[in-house]
Amino acid sequence: MDPRCERIVAQVYVARVIDVIVEEGSKRVFASAVEWPGWARSGKTEAEALAALSAYAPRYMRAVGAKFGLKAPKDASAFRVVERLHGNATTDFGAPGVSGKTDAIPVSATDLIRMRALLIAGWTAFDKGVSVAKGKTLAKGPRGGGRSLTAIVEHVRAAEAGYLSGLGAPLRTSARGKALIDATRSAAIDAIGASARGQIPAKGPRGGVRWKARFFLRRDMWHTLDHLWEIEDRAG
Repeated sequence: MDPRCERIVAQVYVARVIDVIVEEGSKRVFASAVEWPGWARSGKTEAEALAALSAYAPRYMRAVGAKFGLKAPKDASAFRVVERLHGNATTDFGAPGVSGKTDAIPVSATDLIRMRALLIAGWTAFDKGVSVAKGKTLAKGPRGGGRSLTAIVEHVRAAEAGYLSGLGAPLRTSARGKALIDATRSAAIDAIGASARGQIPAKGPRGGVRWKARFFLRRDMWHTLDHLWEIEDRAG
């Protein structure tokens, strides 16, 4: 990260109260930290989701938060719910699936620098976790099922490409292997900037509402870090 980025991320969003979005489905509730994309956990109730979010603070700190000045809360009392959303089938399936008013807040030039830096930090943490797990046998079972390490890496990349389509910037590349991962990530960096600047129409050619840059970041980083933590849990 260049020094200008470091100064910006060190000065922004270090409040003691952490704003949270709660997304409630019929079977599952997600709690997502507004300014800390990737820090999102679920439970059967709002209270359980907030408790899980608090419990994962140390892991989020190690992956991303500590680099950006986050002060880890002692418990869920540090959270302030600023928006409640009605979940959908995606919520109940196990992923944050609904965009809200918070995700539609305009993205300033400073915000965009921070958002890109957070995205890169998430990828860096994921890559480190993959590197540490190489050569280890991933445990089978409910935490992550049976995907191999290679399959998890491709799953995360393919999902990111799918999220780009949701943003209105579908990936177009003939790259393969590591080059495909790099191309997908480069496209994501470019796409959130284009979205933030209003260069991507709000609706697609068939009238579908496209994702906002903030929701893309929130969903994409949740998926990346969730699979990082899966790798860590299964690698032991």
